[in-house]
Amino acid sequence: MKEINIAQVLVRKRKEKGITQDDLANFIGVSKASVSKWETGQSYPDMTFLPQLAAYFNISIDELMDYKPQMLKEEIRQLYKRLSADFAAKSADEVLEKCRQIIKKYYSCFPLLLQMGILLVNHANLFQEPQKIMAVISEAKELFIRVKEESDDLSLTRQALYMEALCNLTSGDPHSVLDLLEDKIEPALPPESLLASAYQMTGRIDDAKSVLQVGMFQNIVVLFNFFPAYLMLCVNAPEKFEEVLRRALAVADAFDMRRLHPGVMVGLYLAAAQGYVAQGKHDRALDMLEQYTTMVTGDIYPLRLHGDEFFDLLDRWLEDLDLGTGFPRDEKTIRQSMADAVVNNPGFTVFAQERRFQRIVEKLQQNALK
Repeated sequence: MKEINIAQVLVRKRKEKGITQDDLANFIGVSKASVSKWETGQSYPDMTFLPQLAAYFNISIDELMDYKPQMLKEEIRQLYKRLSADFAAKSADEVLEKCRQIIKKYYSCFPLLLQMGILLVNHANLFQEPQKIMAVISEAKELFIRVKEESDDLSLTRQALYMEALCNLTSGDPHSVLDLLEDKIEPALPPESLLASAYQMTGRIDDAKSVLQVGMFQNIVVLFNFFPAYLMLCVNAPEKFEEVLRRALAVADAFDMRRLHPGVMVGLYLAAAQGYVAQGKHDRALDMLEQYTTMVTGDIYPLRLHGDEFFDLLDRWLEDLDLGTGFPRDEKTIRQSMADAVVNNPGFTVFAQERRFQRIVEKLQQNALK
């Protein structure tokens, strides 16, 4: 296996120890020629020699083989960023094969498997053919199932369960989603308030403020994940639809979400536009699409998670996230997907001859090429 680099390790450790190939051969009980072949990669030591070699150099067998079945958090983050950039610049099939090789090598590194599954889900649409997209989603789902069933980390297993359900939903299997999640909605018991009180009681006021900011930020982001779906469910009740949109936009204004987290505003604008189309309110739909276009073609790049004047203690927590302050897709891919969400949306074909819509399309397509 090319992942095993025992040859380099043997050469390095032997030189560090100041011994010859003859010395090592005599200790192990083999010929000098055998040691030479090990060190040049022409052959590997017999499996029965590995414990003896590792003990001789006072290292583990994993170190001897230079086989690293685990990756550190920062290594996973950097790998994700590189692969995401590759998906934006190279053949999707080529990058997928690279992902498969990495997954195979680190199949017991559950934090990596979770992120690799998320990477595949976020880039599945690049394969274009529906059958291939579903195949990639299925590969990601298998990774989430492995993490869920094999990992001892509760946080990882929860994320994997959610992502497995997302894969089922994407694959058109709502019954499996219900089987996984229907009985798992529990009352929210946010730890942030308890932590803040504990920090305050021990005199750690800044820590108390910080953890409460984290709690507020996360719950606002979650709220904006709910708004688009609820908005679409209210399309046939125009007054309710307007009230949901009004409140969502009021919260967005109150927390300056267009600047703080434009990513969560995308779904709201698109849902509002689609809802207005369904209601036959074409001018209002175009208003929403123009606001969407103004935001996504504006100065929001490079996209990253960040605090602001209100959330001024948030950055340290954001830096510690699995992907840090980065988004799960490369910027080029994001710009293109933002254009595709409008240009290739069948719900907006009614506007094909509208000059306002044509200007929107032109701006989005230009933005995708930057």
